[in-house]
Amino acid sequence: MVEAAPKTLLSVDEYLAGELVSEIRHEYVGGEVYAMVGASDRHGLIALNLATALRPRLRGTPCQLFMADMKLRVRVAGDTAFYYPDLLLSCDPEDRETYFRTRPCLVVEVLSETTERIERREKLYAYTAIPTLQEYLLLSQDRVEAELRRRVGDGWEVHRITEGGVSLACLGLEVPLSTIYEDVPLPGSGLPSASPSR
Repeated sequence: MVEAAPKTLLSVDEYLAGELVSEIRHEYVGGEVYAMVGASDRHGLIALNLATALRPRLRGTPCQLFMADMKLRVRVAGDTAFYYPDLLLSCDPEDRETYFRTRPCLVVEVLSETTERIERREKLYAYTAIPTLQEYLLLSQDRVEAELRRRVGDGWEVHRITEGGVSLACLGLEVPLSTIYEDVPLPGSGLPSASPSR
């Protein structure tokens, strides 16, 4: 019988040092690293549209918004993990590590076929354990649909939104779905993009 070679686990310091020189991004869970794959045009447009809508609201506040390249450090089942959310909003002036954040109030993920399972299970579990997190927003890239999980007391409410707007209590702001999906070519629509309502 052939035994599998033991896995070599990276320390947090080794992972962070490696990310500084790596040409591709990696997420880190309990000492193991996972390469990040490229995103579709729809994925990028949705994230950019939402970031563009949120940015003006942040001027003059302690909030900082990051898109795709800022790591979020969390604890998952006693292990340290680093994820790269599509959007991460931290309004805590003490949350200012150079390469990661730990106390967001909002985390956004754009769902894809290859990542949806992880974002709905592993990341949901990790993110909702962050005491400062108020909202976790999942956005479909195949149809106009948002799923918003909002902290209410000791639990979480789930809102599925297919029309109107996404109300973000973290910022006291509602973002129309038409803004989030502006110029996004949705499959099966027969249209080149989802045009905003005017």
